[in-house]
Amino acid sequence: MNTNSIPHKKLAVVIVDFQGDFTEEKKGSLAVPGTDKNYIMEVIDATKRFVDNNLPIYATQDWHPNNHMSFYTNHPGTHPFDMIEINGRSQIMWPPHCIQGTEGANILIDNFFLKQVIQKGMDPRFDSYSGFADDGGKKIQLEEILNQDGVTELIIYGLATDYCVKATVLDAIKIGFRVHLLLDLCRGVLPETTASATEKMRAHGTDITEIAAFFNSGQD
Repeated sequence: MNTNSIPHKKLAVVIVDFQGDFTEEKKGSLAVPGTDKNYIMEVIDATKRFVDNNLPIYATQDWHPNNHMSFYTNHPGTHPFDMIEINGRSQIMWPPHCIQGTEGANILIDNFFLKQVIQKGMDPRFDSYSGFADDGGKKIQLEEILNQDGVTELIIYGLATDYCVKATVLDAIKIGFRVHLLLDLCRGVLPETTASATEKMRAHGTDITEIAAFFNSGQD
């Protein structure tokens, strides 16, 4: 597929949680395997190519307060990656990450390339894997922004495949967007959950593809 075959006014890119705390290169507190310098440069280079093709770029950003309920440090006696129940919901205990105003929360792409950043996870009571709504059902601005901009089709990539990418993709499909997931520009937390997430996204109608599908060989 070439980007020239799709009307640009309807196609946009959503980069999910491409932040320092999720990468090995930045020694992040919740680094996803395979997020080294090469991966970061691949994502940046691909994003620049989409910018060069006049596609709008949106980015989601985890933006947690210190007292966020998903941090194991806020639940005495728990450890990273424990599963506990909070108000009748299962919740993974994560290491503190992407805390508002910290270096680890920074998006690893220059703001110059981003049309808009959509922050999520600010409510300390709820996790927010999806860029469209938190676990309490409260909508996040992404849907409204995309609708205002006339977007109907999305290219999605980022971190992590089996959590925030999956949730964002599935919500996008549910809302009615057509979605292309660039799997080579994603990384997952665990192989088994990544494989399961990929198949679930495919089963719901996601086009699972790679960056090369959007550009002719050797040219933009």
